[in-house]
Amino acid sequence: MMNSQTLSIIGPGVMAEAIIAGLIRNQVLPAQKIIAAGPRPERGSELIEHYGIRFTTDNAEAVSNADIVILAVKPQKLRAVLAGLRGKIDSRALVLSIIAGASIQTISSGLEHPAVIRAMPNTPAQIGQGITVWTASPAVTEPQLEAARLILSALGQEIFVEEENYLDMATALSGTGPAYVFLFMEALIDAGVHLGFPRRIAEQLVTQTLRGSVEYYALKKDHPAHLRNQVTSPGGTSAAALYYLEKAGFRTALSRAIWAAYERSQELGRGKNSQPPEKSAD
Repeated sequence: MMNSQTLSIIGPGVMAEAIIAGLIRNQVLPAQKIIAAGPRPERGSELIEHYGIRFTTDNAEAVSNADIVILAVKPQKLRAVLAGLRGKIDSRALVLSIIAGASIQTISSGLEHPAVIRAMPNTPAQIGQGITVWTASPAVTEPQLEAARLILSALGQEIFVEEENYLDMATALSGTGPAYVFLFMEALIDAGVHLGFPRRIAEQLVTQTLRGSVEYYALKKDHPAHLRNQVTSPGGTSAAALYYLEKAGFRTALSRAIWAAYERSQELGRGKNSQPPEKSAD
């Protein structure tokens, strides 16, 4: 536990709430040691009622006595938040950012603060089943690294990497990954309904098929291609379906989607907040 430390969270959104819930659920920090800050008092009331933490609408007040400051604001609000917090954070404190695309250099220079960790969790963190990739600036001490590991472990699994360029990759693969999975689930469920299943049954079939397949893969520790071949009989239904997916460019579409997310993460890191218009196909 980190009972002697105070943690401040700037930007009390979904991921911030996942962190709060995980810390309290895993007894990493007591609720009274956590303070969140955001512009909406009604959001503060929700967090106070559900978790018993403290809340303020003043970011500077939230970080004034914090040992650890977590930045969880939208990338579009980062510049203003950094400007408002510059010089307000204790020089001995750790700053942990979960903002997509925001580099350690951006955070450190914006705050004029050297000890910065950059992390990329994903939404299953809300139930303690997420995975977080993270890295640290050279100024982060060993005790601070251990504190960060405790915090991120409360969200699920964590992977520390030495090189920061892995964070944009993680944003595209695991950070955005649940969106790909949910779209895949949605498509399978809709296909089941199209076949004639009631939606409730289609949802149950798809959910358990995905859950069972993932657990089977984790247990077998075999290459996915080998496991796929085990259920693909020559001339069978799986072979027919997989042939159509390959013909439709399933792998290519997925690869390009992940690459698009990777490039977008890099754009956000450069402060480019608006999406360019799509190019015409001709």
